[in-house]
Amino acid sequence: MDDKSWLEKLPYPSGVVKWLYKTPILLYRLGLGFLVGRLFMIMTTVGRKSGQPRRTAIEFHEYKGRRYVFSAWGTKSDWYRNLEANPYISIQTWHGNESVLARRITSEAELAEAFAFAMSNPSMRMVLKSAGFSQTLEQFLTQKDRFTFITFDPTDHPVTEPLKADLWWLWLIVLAIVVAVIVFG
Repeated sequence: MDDKSWLEKLPYPSGVVKWLYKTPILLYRLGLGFLVGRLFMIMTTVGRKSGQPRRTAIEFHEYKGRRYVFSAWGTKSDWYRNLEANPYISIQTWHGNESVLARRITSEAELAEAFAFAMSNPSMRMVLKSAGFSQTLEQFLTQKDRFTFITFDPTDHPVTEPLKADLWWLWLIVLAIVVAVIVFG
């Protein structure tokens, strides 16, 4: 009998769903990162095969001054495998750009902190509950390999260049169109 929860059986996103997950990247490029930067971070990793910058929009949470990311697809996600190959990345949030060392949380003390964060957050509580966990730290620690939490430490090590707001100029076109409609409309 398979003991995986329905959450762990979700297929890796593809097609339109994968495209929708990239929407925050477009918003950052349009200069609107401040609108989504409290919920989504942009991680710029180095592609493990291509060596090229790879950008991932991912939900993050802050707890006691530390940022956490939960990988819904565990170690199978492309961004996670890129982190394994090179953990020195840049992240962008509403705080701005940061050079960080991304690492999976593995120590029991840090996992206990991540669990405390998850229990303090309604959406993370729902994720754990839907994965079949009652809300005890002991149960979480005995099955810790089922969960992939990432945290970030500041670094001076060279990292990939963060995403730039290179599409801000589109707002000038939109503004020109709006003005033209109002004036000549």
